Amino acid sequence: MKNPKILIVRPDRIGDVVLSTPLPREIKKTYPDSHISILLREYTKDLYLNNPHVNEIIIYAPDENPVSLIRKLRSGKFDFALTLLPTERLNWILFFTGIRNRVGVGHKFYQFVTNSKSVFRNKYIPLRHETDYCLDEIRKLGIETSNLDSEIFLSEEEKKKAVERKNEFCPNGERLIGINSTSGNSSPNIRFEEYFNLIKKLTSLSSLKIAVTDLVIPDEISRLPRVIYLNVGNNLRDSIINFSILDLLISSSTGPMHIAAALKVKTVSMFCPLTACSPKLWGPRGNEAKIILPEDNYCQAFCPGDPKVCRFEGTGGIDANMIFEIVKSALS
Repeated sequence: MKNPKILIVRPDRIGDVVLSTPLPREIKKTYPDSHISILLREYTKDLYLNNPHVNEIIIYAPDENPVSLIRKLRSGKFDFALTLLPTERLNWILFFTGIRNRVGVGHKFYQFVTNSKSVFRNKYIPLRHETDYCLDEIRKLGIETSNLDSEIFLSEEEKKKAVERKNEFCPNGERLIGINSTSGNSSPNIRFEEYFNLIKKLTSLSSLKIAVTDLVIPDEISRLPRVIYLNVGNNLRDSIINFSILDLLISSSTGPMHIAAALKVKTVSMFCPLTACSPKLWGPRGNEAKIILPEDNYCQAFCPGDPKVCRFEGTGGIDANMIFEIVKSALS
């Protein structure tokens, strides 16, 4: 196979898109002259800006006329399409583009009738990382790899901006600790009151500056003294620059955690041990990371049945005191 044109399809959430970033890099290692295009939603395109392994970013709008998108993709004359989040709509769109080699996940009827190739997750047994499952699709192309590290690239101008911002916020060489308190209801998380207590503990250390990185600040942790509200009103790319200046980010399992990891920023992250939320499946890749889990028997005693409403409360759970001690250890 010489100089293949490959389309990678990942039109979903920030964390999922970050975890797809190893694919272009690993493809280019085997096929350095390949042409790689990424099909993304508008709000995640900033995650792939300046990526040296990507030749083109194509925007996917769910409400776009499918005929228009088919024409756009048809003009790309792709040899392969790798769909990391299969949907029936996208499956048919890719079928009508004339891309002969299409790879997706699972074995839906619509994949069968359109002659799409598939990789299978076998009900997550054995459990592997989400990125590793995504890499199965390029393994279908004969590319062997085990490098799961995610990556986001800053331009030279953005790196200069980052240095200027770090000097502005930390003029005396303080370490900048980020706290992202929200998760979009995508994972278990401590209550805002616990974040409030954690921020108070961290601001008592003179060697640290604290930055809340949420785009919208919850009332419970707004207007705190000695706290920087780093990303309010920012677009995603400007927020990425701000994440890059952190010395460490504290969060639940959420998109900002993956952004920080891709920028090689240390993370301290809370996780649920259930398979669908497990750090083995969704943990940060590419950085120095500490994972916080509740005690072994916690879930049997306190699990509410829905990890999205779990607040890690009760004996054996996670609270501000535990996180504070782990952060001090991570910074030592």
